[in-house]
Amino acid sequence: MNSADSPSTKPLYRGTQIVWYLLGAMEVLLAFRFVLKLMGANPSAGFSVFIYGVTYIFTAPFLAVFRISSVASNIFEWTTLLAMVVYWIVAVGIIKLILIGKTVSTPEAAAKLNAQIKK
Repeated sequence: MNSADSPSTKPLYRGTQIVWYLLGAMEVLLAFRFVLKLMGANPSAGFSVFIYGVTYIFTAPFLAVFRISSVASNIFEWTTLLAMVVYWIVAVGIIKLILIGKTVSTPEAAAKLNAQIKK
C-alpha cells in the first residue's frame, strides 16, 4: 500500500480543507473591514456594524501594535493587514502540523531525511 492509499489520507485532506476554508472566510471578512475603513464607510450602517462586530475579535490582539493612519474619515488600518498576515502564517503552521500525520513509506522517509541533512 502506498502512502496515497493510507486510511489517514482522506481525514488529513479534509482537515487541511477545513483550515483553508476557515482562513479564507476570515481573510474575506478582514478584507471587508479594511476596505470599509479605508473608504470611510458609515460606521453606523448595518453592514459596517456587522463587519466591525464580527471582525473585532480577530483584530483585537493587534489594535495597539500600530498607530492609526487616517485622512478625514478614511482610515488605513495597519492592524487589520497585520492580523491577515498573522492568521495566514498560523493556518500554514496548522496545515504543516496536520500533514505530519501523513503516512510515509520507509524509502520516502529516508529520502526526505537525507534531503534535510544536506541543507
